[in-house]
Amino acid sequence: MIAGGPHVVPPLAIGAVLMVMVYAGGHVSGAHYNPAVTLGVWMRGKLPTTDVAPYWIAQLVGAFAASFAVKFLVGAAAIRRWFRALARRSSRSSSSPSRSSMSCSTWRRRRPRRETRSTVSAIGMTVMAGAFAVGRVSGGAFNPAVAIGLSTMGLVAPSSIWIHIVADLAGGAVAALAFKYINPDDK
Repeated sequence: MIAGGPHVVPPLAIGAVLMVMVYAGGHVSGAHYNPAVTLGVWMRGKLPTTDVAPYWIAQLVGAFAASFAVKFLVGAAAIRRWFRALARRSSRSSSSPSRSSMSCSTWRRRRPRRETRSTVSAIGMTVMAGAFAVGRVSGGAFNPAVAIGLSTMGLVAPSSIWIHIVADLAGGAVAALAFKYINPDDK
């Protein structure tokens, strides 16, 4: 951490953990750990409407459980100190007023094994690149469930959580529409 600086390890960790989660649970959930991804997959016609709410509920329950686990293990005061320090560094090094970002990657279930590894790596590395590029500005909340978890931990004001949710879901919708436009024959 010292050699790479405080802004290197979190994006690497986030991307690596997401890759592991997709490898470990992608065959079960279709790698839907993000409500924006679920929205995009549904818009592509690859997810039944009846599955959207259960996915979103599971994603939000996971966000709440993770945020409470972090608060229990690390302590709320330590989390707030870390986040304030990150915000101070970000305000000194960022010129963008944006506090959100649109990010979404889609995943199709049951890909052939050969494609799975490259797709999983691409998902993790896309999120890692986003965290490096705009993580300081957005807080790295490229996932509405993550943003809600951050709010639960007191790191994002409840009054500003809407921007994360709207931007992330809009990113999922735009990604689905772009995919459908580029791949009109996708079945």
